[in-house]
Amino acid sequence: MGDESRVIRWSLGTGLGLFGVVVFARSFDLITVAVIAGLLGLLALGFAGYGALDQAAERAGLRRRARKVQREREQGR
Repeated sequence: MGDESRVIRWSLGTGLGLFGVVVFARSFDLITVAVIAGLLGLLALGFAGYGALDQAAERAGLRRRARKVQREREQGR
């Protein structure tokens, strides 16, 4: 899970950094740069969000399986 967390953090940092570029470019009326950076920023934040949700679902599945095994052991199967 370490590599996956690293990718999520990098995507999040890249996305936020690109939104900083958007604000900077917009303040200097560089609309084309702002649009491109904004789209890339949204893409990076989408990757980070998807990765975080996937990681959370994976952890929930592991907890579910662990509870199931624990119940089966308690019942004496």
